[in-house]
Amino acid sequence: MDYAIIVAGGKGLRMGTDIPKQFLPINGLPVLMHTIKRFREYDNSLNIILVLPKEQHEYWHELCKNYHFTAAYAVADGGETRFHSVKNGLAVIPDDAEGIVGVHDGVRPFPSVEVIRNCFETARTAKAVVPVVSIVETLIHIDGQGGSETVPRDDYRLVQTPQTFDIQLLKRAYRQDYQDSFTDDASVVDNIGHAITLIEGNRENIKITTPSDLRIARVLC
Repeated sequence: MDYAIIVAGGKGLRMGTDIPKQFLPINGLPVLMHTIKRFREYDNSLNIILVLPKEQHEYWHELCKNYHFTAAYAVADGGETRFHSVKNGLAVIPDDAEGIVGVHDGVRPFPSVEVIRNCFETARTAKAVVPVVSIVETLIHIDGQGGSETVPRDDYRLVQTPQTFDIQLLKRAYRQDYQDSFTDDASVVDNIGHAITLIEGNRENIKITTPSDLRIARVLC
């Protein structure tokens, strides 16, 4: 049995609005609903766990009523950090569960169905899979003294979600104590010594963080 943990804990500060970014509309539907729908397009039987700050639950339920959004999902409370939010989402999954779990940013509404499928299917053998895209801009490293140098962009990739894992592997990784270096799920799994397999993501799978991202999203939708 497979699961998707969709983490949506944004407060909209960089967006410059009072409404959290996951609730902002794109072409008539809140961002988070677009995200959930994309995973339902991949597999309508997928067990979805939505992680939201507790104070946002009521607002989200009102949105679902207003938009007649009836997709099935479970809800978990958001935590102090993304690490703690994912851990809360994992707690919803039975301890003896077998299968694959994907962890996805709620404000990434455009992962392609093909990428989602590749992530889940590759994880059945690789156990830990992350979608990435190549960097097309020039990269410059700035040192502590104010100097800079160009670095080879072919040595780097931009990391996306969903990041997919064997359920038992991810549960074991999240039994660790939190560290500041845990910036995503791959970094948590890497810290217990398990290799991460990289696969090609899709460039449209942007993370909506700023007003310009929202404008791009309205074109992509």
